[in-house]
Amino acid sequence: MAAVAEMVRIAQKIKPDIATLVPEKRRELTTEGGLDVLASRKSIKKAVKELQKAGIIVSLFVDPNPEQIEASKEEIEADYIEIHTGAFSDAKDLTREEVELQKLIEAAEVASRLGLGVNAGHGLNYHNIKKVVSIEEIEEFSIGHSIISRAVMVGMEKAVREMLALIKG
Repeated sequence: MAAVAEMVRIAQKIKPDIATLVPEKRRELTTEGGLDVLASRKSIKKAVKELQKAGIIVSLFVDPNPEQIEASKEEIEADYIEIHTGAFSDAKDLTREEVELQKLIEAAEVASRLGLGVNAGHGLNYHNIKKVVSIEEIEEFSIGHSIISRAVMVGMEKAVREMLALIKG
């Protein structure tokens, strides 16, 4: 959800277990990058405090950037981060993929060291998840599009079971 007053009010009313704050832009089909926690710390911190006061765990969707992660914990006091895996997922060759994977590993390690819960997602699929599941700090993966696309061919139950098998190794 966006870190805006209207969305915070809706979340306070329905009380989800967890809310992940993401950057939202008009006409954007999907989130294309992480929150800029450093640039928007005041509004993000306000939204986080309001949600936490309502008993909602709060995660911030951030790029695998140590400074953004540190601010997420130290300044914003979020409970979790969700690392944006888009650059890894979009890598055009194995060299670039390895560079991006190392960024994910470092980000997860930084977050864990700071006491943040760690989730990850964006563009993960049945092929690239195999490398990301090796990052032991990551507790949960957000994988929607790939599973739904596969479900069209094999059914939802089988699509989910196949992904779970990959995640569990």
